[in-house]
Amino acid sequence: MRRGIAATALAASLALTATACGGSDSGSDNSDGPVTITWWDTSNATNEAPTYKALIKQFEKANPDIKVKYVNVPFDQAQNKFDTAAGSKGAPDVLRAEVGWTPAFAKKSYLLPLDGTEALADQDKFKSNLIEQAQYEGKTYGAPLVTDTLALVYNKELFEKAGIAEAPATWDDLKSAAAKIKSKTGVDGYWGTTQAYYAQSFLYGEGTDTVDVDAKKITVKSDAAVKAYKTWQSLFDGKGLHKADTTADAYAHIQDAFVSGKVAAIIQGPWEITNFYKGSAFKDKSNLGIATVPAGSSGKAGAPTGGHNLSVYAGSDKAHQEASLKFVNFMTSAKSQEQIALKNSTLPTRDDAYTAEVKADPGIAGFQTVLSAAQPRPELPEYSSLWGPLDTELLKIAGGKSSLDKGLTDAETAIAKLVPDFSK
Repeated sequence: MRRGIAATALAASLALTATACGGSDSGSDNSDGPVTITWWDTSNATNEAPTYKALIKQFEKANPDIKVKYVNVPFDQAQNKFDTAAGSKGAPDVLRAEVGWTPAFAKKSYLLPLDGTEALADQDKFKSNLIEQAQYEGKTYGAPLVTDTLALVYNKELFEKAGIAEAPATWDDLKSAAAKIKSKTGVDGYWGTTQAYYAQSFLYGEGTDTVDVDAKKITVKSDAAVKAYKTWQSLFDGKGLHKADTTADAYAHIQDAFVSGKVAAIIQGPWEITNFYKGSAFKDKSNLGIATVPAGSSGKAGAPTGGHNLSVYAGSDKAHQEASLKFVNFMTSAKSQEQIALKNSTLPTRDDAYTAEVKADPGIAGFQTVLSAAQPRPELPEYSSLWGPLDTELLKIAGGKSSLDKGLTDAETAIAKLVPDFSK
């Protein structure tokens, strides 16, 4: 992976010069005054943003020649907003990008390669799979800021009342546990979601995926995928298994039920750790159980690797890019990541940020143990967009408005339009 760094650094240097006349929504800066860079942060404005704002003050104090204009952009709007802004040369200098956006924006030449730059001066400190996930065609376009994956989170007290000593290792084990919990406590044992991102774990459990990137083939209707989705569908019907919620507020309903002790287990990510602790069921943080998502019939278990990178806009001028690279280096440093983890309960992307104090948070410590089962997304710019058609069809399937076969067929047709060079 290191063989191309020198060449990439040269390319990045040339890109800095070539884009010197590019645009930036930061506006022009007085050559005698500080450079002002704009950062679009997509974190939760209430729970996470204050920590990032505090870090900005630290950065500005240490770098009086740089000012950071902070803009919190709602996560569900940021991808389209940046796409539009970058296309018109008016994008922010730095973007907090969901990992799936990074290769997609890199493909459009919106992002600056970071290999060999100050932004990735500590490249070897980051988890290697996260660096790989930030790459496109051999170059790295994002510095990993926070990482995440999915886990089976459960209420230890309810499991103990049902006489269950260990977290379920397979989906069949989870069904059995749910029935016991319902019998012993009257509470549903598990509540699943219709969202495609969460259903991805069922595909991994059968050793498959939505597409086979190497073979350039759509595999959402393969035998293994159909088996995976049948297992997913079966977890909405049975003793102790909550029926599918197909309303627009399903995510909030499931989350609220879990934190209030009305359901014993769900699949969820570390971005909800702080909200878990606000619930009545987890006033005692040690009551939160965290385990790898159950395995499928292949014996495999895993969930998608998620998280966010900091990327630098290729259309900014040289002064803004150099200031941005310094800012990205600061924000992704071990010290900054430790501070972010302590305040926001998010997972660092480098091992040296998992200090004893950070791991004292049972949520972070628990999710750290399941990271080894997380599967990085393939280098396919369109990959994250493939969940869109599946979100639509899985909702219909779970709600009884479409059969599994028809839903997956319709999803396959929609996916084929997103990756037209892939065969079915």
